[in-house]
Amino acid sequence: MKLDWNSFDRGVFLVNCLGIVYNPKTRKIIVGKREKDPYVKELTWTFPGGRPTYDRPLEESLKDEIKKKTNLDVEVKKLIYARIVPSTKQFLNIYYLCEPINDEVVAGEKFTEVKWIKPTEMIKYKPPVDPYVLKFLEKLENGEK
Repeated sequence: MKLDWNSFDRGVFLVNCLGIVYNPKTRKIIVGKREKDPYVKELTWTFPGGRPTYDRPLEESLKDEIKKKTNLDVEVKKLIYARIVPSTKQFLNIYYLCEPINDEVVAGEKFTEVKWIKPTEMIKYKPPVDPYVLKFLEKLENGEK
């Protein structure tokens, strides 16, 4: 079934759960460089995550997606923010703060490269990041959560 997204004025979204994986010891976050994204052309560097499954809690799906993309096992600490992507109106991004359990990082599914960066460096990578998330990243870099 193909949906005509333009016929909906609210309430129908593709959900993406994204992990802001933060290492409190180094005060750095993990980002991944994506292969070409067919839906968001300007997306290159991003937080690891993906679409959740129907049969499991969002946090469990997020852990699996982070593992597939970065090889990291994580603990999901808290929900940070949820927002409809204004430019497309069909994506609902849900951001979670996560902490790594292991530290062997390897680029995996849909990522060609992964790296640890200071939270405020995320702006250099030019992802379409919501201003609220950018403020949260500034707090993280200052040791606040």
